[in-house]
Amino acid sequence: MKTDVLGVQYDNITMEEAIAAGRAFLTGTKAAYCVTPNAEMAYEAIHDENFRHVLNSADLVLPDGAGVVLGAKILKTPLKQKVAGIEFAQNMLHIYEELGSRLYLLGSKPGVAELAAQKMLEKHPNLKICGTADGYFKDEDEVIRRINEAGADALYVCLGAPKQEYFMFRHRNELNVRLMAGLGGTLDGIAGTVKRAPKWMIKLQLEWLYRLIKEPRRLGRMMRLPKFVFAAFKKRMKGD
Repeated sequence: MKTDVLGVQYDNITMEEAIAAGRAFLTGTKAAYCVTPNAEMAYEAIHDENFRHVLNSADLVLPDGAGVVLGAKILKTPLKQKVAGIEFAQNMLHIYEELGSRLYLLGSKPGVAELAAQKMLEKHPNLKICGTADGYFKDEDEVIRRINEAGADALYVCLGAPKQEYFMFRHRNELNVRLMAGLGGTLDGIAGTVKRAPKWMIKLQLEWLYRLIKEPRRLGRMMRLPKFVFAAFKKRMKGD
């Protein structure tokens, strides 16, 4: 079931339901793609029709961030819960183990995907990681060839928004994978090169504040979060 939040059509599901959907895609016949728009991305989508189309064309649209959940609540179209991309990515690992699915990691700086793969294998020794590549490539055709040659069933695309979403949208008919997920900084988070907020801050929906403290240069981007919430209030006032 889809829920419209300022033009982005989110799947109104729990984490457990998202995992079930991911599992179903792995047994499907096409390259399904998953996007994880947070408030920053959703705000961009308000002003960029092409980006909004790419997000809404995805097979699975997860509400990644407290800002999105708050915006939905303000608009009186509440979502069941936040479904963070990094947690979805990690929770899917045991599904890949169970099904024998082959995972390919694409993105981040050189060496990060390899380190993330090591961390994954420490917790999931039966996981099949069939390849890695950093995000600093120029020839997309070569990247697609390598992914297909590796026999990947699942692909984590961590190129940052909106690059990763356009990559999946453009190449969904060329890639032989069954599930692609655009996951931003997930590989850095798993590798430990970028630390996630403490659990208490995540629980209090303050992960955005932790990231801002750690990376003050993100202030400009993060200003989209209050702008997104304000846009939700504005639409609700017009609706009322």
